Amino acid sequence: MVQNDDILFEPFELGDLTLRNRILMAPLTRSRSKQPGDVPTEMNAEYYRQRAGAGLIIAEATQVSPQGKGYAFTPGIHSEEQVEGWRRVTDAVHEEGGYIFLQLWHVGRISHPELQPNGNKPVAPSAIKPEGAKTYISADSGMIEIQTPRALELDEMPDIIEQFRQGAENAKRAGFDGVEIHAANGYLLDQFIKSGSNHRDDEYGGSLENRLRLPLEVVAAVIDVWGAQRVGIRVSPTGSFNAMEDADPVTTFGTFAKKLDALKIAFIEVVEDSFQGNHVSGRPEAVIEAIRESFTRTYIANGGYTFNEAKQRIIDGKTDLVSFGRLFISNPDLPERFRLGAPLNEWDESTFYGGDERGYIDYPKLSDQST
Repeated sequence: MVQNDDILFEPFELGDLTLRNRILMAPLTRSRSKQPGDVPTEMNAEYYRQRAGAGLIIAEATQVSPQGKGYAFTPGIHSEEQVEGWRRVTDAVHEEGGYIFLQLWHVGRISHPELQPNGNKPVAPSAIKPEGAKTYISADSGMIEIQTPRALELDEMPDIIEQFRQGAENAKRAGFDGVEIHAANGYLLDQFIKSGSNHRDDEYGGSLENRLRLPLEVVAAVIDVWGAQRVGIRVSPTGSFNAMEDADPVTTFGTFAKKLDALKIAFIEVVEDSFQGNHVSGRPEAVIEAIRESFTRTYIANGGYTFNEAKQRIIDGKTDLVSFGRLFISNPDLPERFRLGAPLNEWDESTFYGGDERGYIDYPKLSDQST
């Protein structure tokens, strides 16, 4: 048990990087990439620059291929223009002395034919419609219902792995410091892991070992690009967002954590609770304990944390680092506000997704408010 009132502000060794503090910026979809092309812009670079005081920024979910896209205005990492756009972002963060990882994303079934190449059906482990799940295909489309996807063929699995591997390569060329693989929130890799969405009867479904096969193959491919010390993964063991459920999350994610530990990746980021839905009331302590027991490297907690709870969870040995989402949206200088015990800006949920500078780069810093 750690006893330190300043624990959140101490440097931390994450893989082979030394983070300036334990206050991380969580990956946050903001839907403000240039269209057409899903390209990050100077506005995006300014947004991340403002938040470079985080110990680590995990940049927003970024599709590894055209097939991986599920929402309008989200960025990609599969074209040269996108790589150059992200280079503006990484340069801005590095100029402020920060570190930034890219989150590699394939949405699987959470898409729509109008967002897919040639109007194809979105893909998934199984042709199961996610009841109640929705997306948006344009600025004025509103939220529209997800359709039934098609099941991936066995011979398509190498292409999925290659999409992530190429995304990892492109992230390196764009100047990122590492990558996080998105295996949470009901997207493709999460769909393979969880029993509710994976009803396959081949080597990629059925048993837990088979359901974990594709995510572990993706992790191995990304490690080949980056080395294990610059790779992390995000999971949401009890999240219900996008119609997700697993029959035994303690066993599923304890086993997954053990296999990831053997691959020696730098961290697991766990969505413990979510405003988007959770099958457990509060934090899933049994799942957290199973992951902590199975994974010997860094555990990152996520999900509605306050400053005091984050500090106490670290002191109690429940987590090593904490990633903050909505608080970082409205407080670009969140670590400094925490350090000083200063008031926090309130976020405007109506500006979370899409739009312009409003609710994106216009939240004031303490230094702005004192002049």
